[in-house]
Amino acid sequence: MIYETEEALLYKAKEAEGKTFGDIDQTGRIENERAKGHLGQIIEESLFGYEINSKSEADFSNLEIELKVTPIKRIKNGSLSAKERLVLNIINYQEESLKTFESSSFWSKNKNLLIMFYEWMPELKRADYQVIKSFIHKFDEEDLEIIKQDWNYIVGEIKKGLAHELSEADTIYLGACTKGVNRDSLRSQPYSTIPAMQRAYSLKQSYMTSLVRQKITNEHLVSIASKQELRKTSLEELLHNRFSPYIGMTLEKIALKFNIEVNYKSKSFLQEFVSSMLGIKSTSLSNIEEFSKANIHFKTIRLEKNGIPKEHMSFKKINFHEWKESTWEESWPSNYFEETKFLLVVFEYKETERQNSNRQLFFKGIKLWNMPVKTIEGPLKAFWIDVQQLLNEGVTLVEKQRGTSTVVANNLPAPRSNGICHIRPKAKDGKDKVQLPDGQWITKQAFWLDREYIAKVLSDLD
Repeated sequence: MIYETEEALLYKAKEAEGKTFGDIDQTGRIENERAKGHLGQIIEESLFGYEINSKSEADFSNLEIELKVTPIKRIKNGSLSAKERLVLNIINYQEESLKTFESSSFWSKNKNLLIMFYEWMPELKRADYQVIKSFIHKFDEEDLEIIKQDWNYIVGEIKKGLAHELSEADTIYLGACTKGVNRDSLRSQPYSTIPAMQRAYSLKQSYMTSLVRQKITNEHLVSIASKQELRKTSLEELLHNRFSPYIGMTLEKIALKFNIEVNYKSKSFLQEFVSSMLGIKSTSLSNIEEFSKANIHFKTIRLEKNGIPKEHMSFKKINFHEWKESTWEESWPSNYFEETKFLLVVFEYKETERQNSNRQLFFKGIKLWNMPVKTIEGPLKAFWIDVQQLLNEGVTLVEKQRGTSTVVANNLPAPRSNGICHIRPKAKDGKDKVQLPDGQWITKQAFWLDREYIAKVLSDLD
């Protein structure tokens, strides 16, 4: 069936709202619980009445609209979130390197998207998933400026012969995500003999979550940039411009300027502190549009005078059962560092006496950073393999006397064991424990990046 207008197409899409896929299906596909992607096929065939195809043009080519059926989920606090990134079209490295943005496969196929959100509920069969919202998404000017910068970066790396080093976290909204059975799904690239992982254009999960918040829960985010600013500069340059006036100032002086009480232990203080320097009246960085959409996570770092951070950088606690059972492609370290960009807000002590409780912190600057793919697929992957092997063999726990106290040592990777990361305790006390796959109990552990590795990341900050 041909839909002559956007209004007619959207009217048809909205007929699905409130219905389950079991209600919509006329093909019998819904009975196959294992088939991947078949929910979109049911919408294509049973709702819109067209045959499945792999056209290079948009699904509704006369309207230049591509159909995307994608899940949302409820998170722990009850709010809604996108379940996953929105995967678009495969990047043909050979062809895309010859295109402009306007003639690119991304823009030709995805300039307008008919998005249909359905709620994913793991306890239900797919036939009972319900379509929640249908709408036509057109990129606004601010988003489009950032997406153009992202596309230029991706294609720029291809032209340098570095498609094999692309990472989803390299860019802001438009990602180049891995696409294939596993990391061995490779394609040739035009300016290098090194095969590159097959990748597809994608809108990041964080970007899709912002659409969920706008379209379903009517939440509005605060922007730090106007379309005029983004036409002149990148988001990274804009952030540097916002923070640079404060370089060299003490934390107390900056806090006094914004009438903020200094409290190092308070997360809300650090949030408010950074928001103030950005010129945003918000205590939550998750409410900043560019951070929310781009999956930019915020970390503060305190450097000693020698340039080494005072502390290792901590991340989430480890679910050892999950680490033991997952593949590398499914693992938290692989996906988290492939998808996440960090805003590192850096302070430094000028005094060398570490025992001096009155030492002042001076603002050194910021760095927008993501872990390079060669680090992810190299030492980080090797670390994960080592940990999984230890979990399969059984972690060694040994009681040791340390002064008047008894501590339990283990053979999990320690700081400086691989130059990148380690596992160490992150618990309320020694009694706060978790069970290992082999049945032993261990103090809750977390993933940490070595402080020496962070120092290398920041070595060019000056």
